[in-house]
Amino acid sequence: MILLVDILLLAIAIVLAARAIFTKDILEATILFAGYSFMLAVIWFELNSVDVSFTEAAVGAGVSTILLVAVIALTLRFEEEEEKSILRNYFAVIACITFFIVLAFGLPDLPKIGDPNAPHNLHVVPRYIKGSYEESGVINIVTAILANYRGYDTLGEVTVIFTAGISVLLLLRRVLK
Repeated sequence: MILLVDILLLAIAIVLAARAIFTKDILEATILFAGYSFMLAVIWFELNSVDVSFTEAAVGAGVSTILLVAVIALTLRFEEEEEKSILRNYFAVIACITFFIVLAFGLPDLPKIGDPNAPHNLHVVPRYIKGSYEESGVINIVTAILANYRGYDTLGEVTVIFTAGISVLLLLRRVLK
């Protein structure tokens, strides 16, 4: 039953992504992108990765959608037709298929979900559990991991969001002139 739900969620995400790619209405594409992002948040939640799910919902479905709708309000809503090369479309399809094949070759090397002998369960998790208080001075293990061990990761995410926000503001400033 759970596999069926996973397949259904993935199918919905793929349909939303495909529709967002092929629509000419930029507002519709933005709303479809928000739905796709929210569907990914649901998938992450179903995979018991609540922190990633929350971030995807907040940034992907929330902030990104608001910024894109704000930009659309100040620009054109529909994509202009342009002459597209058929070779360009074939190259894009070939690139996607190649990327999928590369990922598929790496899939057998991944540990099984919940495997107690997976490398991260043998090396990283015990270190976090045993050394989090000594290394960070924080009593709560979750807080120690998020604030100390994943600090650079969080700093990188914040930098990306900040850069995207500044870029949108610069684009909006150009349009308003």
